[in-house]
Amino acid sequence: MLKIALPNKGSLSEESRALISEAGYNCRRYSRELKVTDVENQVEFIFLRPRDIAVYVQSGIIDLGITGRDLAMDSESELDELLSLGFGRSKFCYAVPEESLLTPEGFNGKRIATSYPGIVGQDLKRRNIDAKIIKLDGAIEISINLGVADAIADVVQTGRTMAEAGLRISGKPIMDSEALLVTRKGRLETLTAPEQMFIERLKGIVVARQYVMVEYDVAGESLEKACAVTPGIEAPTVAPLRREGWFAVKAMAPKKDLNTIMDHLVDVGAKGVIATDIRTCRL
Repeated sequence: MLKIALPNKGSLSEESRALISEAGYNCRRYSRELKVTDVENQVEFIFLRPRDIAVYVQSGIIDLGITGRDLAMDSESELDELLSLGFGRSKFCYAVPEESLLTPEGFNGKRIATSYPGIVGQDLKRRNIDAKIIKLDGAIEISINLGVADAIADVVQTGRTMAEAGLRISGKPIMDSEALLVTRKGRLETLTAPEQMFIERLKGIVVARQYVMVEYDVAGESLEKACAVTPGIEAPTVAPLRREGWFAVKAMAPKKDLNTIMDHLVDVGAKGVIATDIRTCRL
C-alpha cells in the first residue's frame, strides 16, 4: 500500500487535504487520526508534523510527502522535488531592528535567532560568516528586543509581523519556499504506477488552478484578432454559429491575465465573453 505523509496541522495541512480530495482520494480526518486509509485507491495517508515529514520520507518509511521547501531544506534531508503545489508560498529572510544598518555581510560575531538552524547554518557557511545561531521554537521576532539576538532569520509571508515588531528585512531573501510533493533522493526513475498516478492527478489540479476556460462569440472579420488574444494551449476551438459570419471560440487562458484578456476581447468586438474555472486538466 502506498504511504503518503501529510502535514497534521496548519494551513499546509488544510490546503494539502483539499488538493488531494479534489484529485479523487479520501484523506478526510474526523478528529485527530494519525492515519487515514483510502481503501479504494490503496493509499495510506499518515499525518505528521510538517517539520518531520522530510526525515520520514528520506528514511524510506514513507513513499511520498507534502511539506514546505524551507522545512525540507532545514532538515538537511536528501530529497527529490516531484511537484510544486502552488500554495504555502513564502520567503526566508534575515531581519534586524528598523533603525539598524546591519546587513548579512556584517553578521560576523553576531547572534542570529531562528527556528531553522539548518537553513541559516548552510547560508552562513556559503557566505563564509562566523556567527552564533540561537535556536528558538517560536516568538522569534521578540528575541532582539529581549537581548537574546542581534538579528533573526525567519519565514516571511506578508512582512506584517516583522513590521509590528519593529524589524525590517535585511539583504536579499535566503530562499523562496512553497509546498512541495517530495520523495527520497534517487527514486525518480523507479516510481511505481500508483505513485505516478498520484503525481499526475495532483499535477492536473495544480495546472487547472492556473487557467480558466474563456468562451465568446465573434464576427468573422475579427476572428484572427480575437484568437491572437486567446491562442489557447495548442490552438483555440472555433465553431461556426447559426448566425452567418459569426463564430464561437473556446480556449484555455492564464487566470492571472483574465481581466486584461476580457478587456482586449471586448475591444476587438467579441460578445458574450464568459470565463469558467477548470477543475482538472492534463496538458
